[in-house]
Amino acid sequence: MSKESLKNNTVLHDTASENAGEETKRQFEYMEKVKGHVADLEKELGRKPTACVVTFGCQMNARDSEKLLGVLTKVGFEEVETEDADFVIYNTCTVRDNADQRVFGRLGYVGGIKKKKPWMRIALCGCMMQEQSVIEKIQKSYRHVDLIFGTHNIFKFAELLNTMFESDRMIIDIWKDTDQIVEDLPIVRKYKFKSGINIMFGCNNFCTYCIVPYVRGRERSRSPKDIIREIEYLASDGVKEIMLLGQNVNSYGKGLPENEQLSFAELLSEVCKVDGIERVRFMTSHPKDLSDDLIKVIAENEKVARHIHLPLQSGSDEILKKMNRHYTKESFLLLVNKIKQAIPDVSITTDIIVGFPGETDSDVDETIDVVRKAAFDNAFTFIYSKRTGTPAAGWEQVPESVSKPNFDRLLKVVQETARERASRFTGQTHRVLVEEINEQDSSLVTGRMSNNTLVHFPGDADLIGEFVDVKLNECHGFYYTGERVFE
Repeated sequence: MSKESLKNNTVLHDTASENAGEETKRQFEYMEKVKGHVADLEKELGRKPTACVVTFGCQMNARDSEKLLGVLTKVGFEEVETEDADFVIYNTCTVRDNADQRVFGRLGYVGGIKKKKPWMRIALCGCMMQEQSVIEKIQKSYRHVDLIFGTHNIFKFAELLNTMFESDRMIIDIWKDTDQIVEDLPIVRKYKFKSGINIMFGCNNFCTYCIVPYVRGRERSRSPKDIIREIEYLASDGVKEIMLLGQNVNSYGKGLPENEQLSFAELLSEVCKVDGIERVRFMTSHPKDLSDDLIKVIAENEKVARHIHLPLQSGSDEILKKMNRHYTKESFLLLVNKIKQAIPDVSITTDIIVGFPGETDSDVDETIDVVRKAAFDNAFTFIYSKRTGTPAAGWEQVPESVSKPNFDRLLKVVQETARERASRFTGQTHRVLVEEINEQDSSLVTGRMSNNTLVHFPGDADLIGEFVDVKLNECHGFYYTGERVFE
């Protein structure tokens, strides 16, 4: 294993080694070929070529972007933040329509830049690219795009780059699905002290509003040995906090060989045994299969963050059934109560959709009732966005004149409840992982508590990446100001 510090907190995780499989070795061979093309471009430009990765969507996409940057850095590009780079790649999300529109807007913008920089290359990948209608629109209206690929063949990025450099046509490589998991490719981490870890890919739940199973494919879990090996490497490289990532982490382990089968609760317990890792997060849990064993592991292990994201989506039994969520209002509230009894200092956040087809004012009343009874620490509320290809897209839609007022009254209750919950730690001292210099005041640093709440307090850059004790002096709604406590 080798590792190379690139800039600031950015770290290259490059593990081509005896552990690498045949596909991994094949992709490293393509990286060597691409290095030659990048070197030629460097001679032509008289400087090192630049690359920018723009990420839309979830933590899984953010992790995928780190993999893209790993390859781009390996082959000789310099990472930059601006879209006038020599190579720009958009890692897309398609959960809601506004994400799609933002991507098309950015494509129009970089198209103008490319007219002045004919050597510039533009690529698209991610969930949005798994939709045929999107590909057709790009082929028709955005001919300046050079490379398009989806969610299932991201491990082929080096090979696709090579094809792009050797071709003068638009390269499109979209797979409908895959059962492959390719380990040990380069990764550029955004932070030295924390990292996401994919433990599984895809989703089998088929909620009727959700496009994810269609664009991310069926569930497939990584080998627990590979997960632990990666976490041990990260710990040896200074990572103190990790987030285990999956569309539904509670489903982890299904489909693994019999000699490797492990539940998510068992995996979480093993992860906590890795020396050097001081905090473990996970995202996301589906309420239908959050087990008593998982609650027990969290309750008994201080390393596990006191934060559970538990998407409700609706508090109406009728709407939950139409959504294919496999739980009821009552069972959800029973689960919340069980979690809070076992883990008194836990913070529970949620997702809620308003305006799902067939939803009435009384259905929203049921959702508001759950928000009050569950007392969420925060809720991410969305107006339903129709996604072509999902069952709900073909049902009669709720007009905005109905959904918008219901969204507003739900949001009001969410904010009131969250504000009450947030203030409960005032005056207490909590362990905080310092993440950055405060954006508004450089005399302050910003960190996160175990429950994911932000804290601002006096400090300098030397504290970044360190766990420190902070007294929470004042609550400001969704964050605290405080002061460091010395032993």
